[in-house]
Amino acid sequence: MNPRLSSDRGFGFFVSVDGPGGAGKTTIVRHLAQLLVAKGEHVHVTAEPSQGPIGTMAAQLTETVTGHALACLYAADRYHHVETEIQPLLTSGHVVVSDRYIASGLVVQRFDGVDPVFLWQLNEDVLQPDLTVILEADPNVIAQRLSERGPHNRFQLTKRSSHTEVEFYREATAHLVGAGFELFTVDCARQPPEQSASAICDRVMILLTQSRELV
Repeated sequence: MNPRLSSDRGFGFFVSVDGPGGAGKTTIVRHLAQLLVAKGEHVHVTAEPSQGPIGTMAAQLTETVTGHALACLYAADRYHHVETEIQPLLTSGHVVVSDRYIASGLVVQRFDGVDPVFLWQLNEDVLQPDLTVILEADPNVIAQRLSERGPHNRFQLTKRSSHTEVEFYREATAHLVGAGFELFTVDCARQPPEQSASAICDRVMILLTQSRELV
């Protein structure tokens, strides 16, 4: 995994937010962006799969393409996403917040039985975030939320999918820590999304201030 060189980063900052389906990622990302804007930052919110051509294809094929093929498609979108959207904005000084990124790439295709070593190898050269946020929640709480809102993809139709996904994220988190990622975990089931976003914002501002002092 190649962290971004200081000469490439400008004054930008890259934060990714990942976690099990039903954990509230999109709502928390929205609140986080609002808080960062209020602090005077130029914020760009993005998501994966991206809105680019590969991401659009991946989203369309998620229900019908499986396993290694889908994992490769999502990884291709991730590299293209960085090259065409994320990196240019970081270079221009934006705070980029991505709803799903590497951690999701290490988790979702495991429902299709893809080896986590293979998933790591697919993603090992992608841009490392300045902060990787992992949302944690009681799988029973997540299961209830999914039951109320309905599944968003075929992976959430798997029996006890919430419990399995939580465990996959725990394993992915441990792997990312071992790989030297700056990790921040948030238990979003025990507090409202605004409070989770505030905690993430505080961490971002500390790291952002430190990074700017080094430039």
